[in-house]
Amino acid sequence: MILRVKKILSSFSALSLRGLNIRYHAVRGTATGPGAFLRNRFNSRLSKTGVVMSRIVGLGSSKGSSYMPLLGLIPVVSAFSFGKKTDEKDIVAGEGKTSIQKERDILLQDADKLFIENEIKNLYDLLVQHKDVSDDNILWRLSRAAYHMSQIASDAVEKKQYAFDAFEYIQKALDQNDQNFACHKWYAIILNYAGEFEGTKQQITNAYKVKEHLLKAIELNPRDATTIHSLGFWCLTIADLPWYQRQIASVIFATPPTSSYEEALKYFLDAENVDPNFYSMNLMLLGKTYLRLKNKEKAKHYLLLARDYPVKTEDDKKAHKEAIELLSGIGVKE
Repeated sequence: MILRVKKILSSFSALSLRGLNIRYHAVRGTATGPGAFLRNRFNSRLSKTGVVMSRIVGLGSSKGSSYMPLLGLIPVVSAFSFGKKTDEKDIVAGEGKTSIQKERDILLQDADKLFIENEIKNLYDLLVQHKDVSDDNILWRLSRAAYHMSQIASDAVEKKQYAFDAFEYIQKALDQNDQNFACHKWYAIILNYAGEFEGTKQQITNAYKVKEHLLKAIELNPRDATTIHSLGFWCLTIADLPWYQRQIASVIFATPPTSSYEEALKYFLDAENVDPNFYSMNLMLLGKTYLRLKNKEKAKHYLLLARDYPVKTEDDKKAHKEAIELLSGIGVKE
């Protein structure tokens, strides 16, 4: 009988106060309770099907690599959170599947449901039990969950650790399958985010690689609005670089990364055409970019849409707040 992952989700709410203990136990491979039972059963059955298992080594630790706050080449507004949508239609129902394949499909379905519902803590607790699997679709979802856990963490050390873990998970996912657009997309997002803890020079060094993986993700799936949005955000950030960061870039690269507000605008509009009104941050950044281009009427249109967008996530809150500030700057009162 198939073990349905969602039957244990109710256990997680009771464990919410012990979430950190579960997390660190899971990293050490000694988690206990219903979560550990599921992880052990899942991994054991994967081993029987011949799937290669490998332990993920954390990207830095409290005693490992030192990560410093940066001035921000590509400031991470969770513009890279992108609303709550499934990145990939990789769950296929059908006859002839083994029980382990069916369990895997159920796990992905439950994970996507939790993501759509913005249940990030429960999502992370569900997926971290499977951190040692060699399944790219589980791993990129885990990296996304760890990224969002870092975003919402209040403790600085915990925030860094989640970020480093997220990068390790997405590296492994990409190693498993470099033809999965979601792996490239989240590699770009998390590489950029991890750079925040390494300093301005490293984040500038990462800039080309971030763009390279976003372009690859779009090549593999040209209909994913959030990836297109991310490339627009990259362009806007590069176009907005202050002079001192341009000087750093000119030292690092023979040809520093360049972009323009026009190029950023193109990608934001393309994202909106692919999936209208999909993301509050895209609307806000459309308004911001139009302001950079001195088009106040267009800017006002999109900023009002961002201001009035339903506030459900942290990104929505940020977009709402910045839209109000930008509107105030052009004489529009709340």
